[in-house]
Amino acid sequence: MPWTYLFLAGVLEVGWAIGLKYTDGFTRPLPTILTVLSMVASVGLLGLALRDLPLGTAYAVWTGIGTVGAVTLGMVLFGDPATVARIACIGLILIGIAGLKLTS
Repeated sequence: MPWTYLFLAGVLEVGWAIGLKYTDGFTRPLPTILTVLSMVASVGLLGLALRDLPLGTAYAVWTGIGTVGAVTLGMVLFGDPATVARIACIGLILIGIAGLKLTS
């Protein structure tokens, strides 16, 4: 169950990272509320995962999921550059996440 909590926390981290873009500097009420709720839920689920997982592993996986998701959605939704180097770096992060999962 802790890995499920951690995965969901990571997905919610992607949600709040993308949500920040839509808040327009926290000037738009609905996106701001949804972003803050996503932040709270993400950290809450991370806390639940930390009951059973090592801190370094859980934090690295949480931020890794958030990073991969935010970069990928940035490319898809906002036209961020999708260069070979960026995609290769995403692959390296995914390898790191998998490695941490396999060794924990």
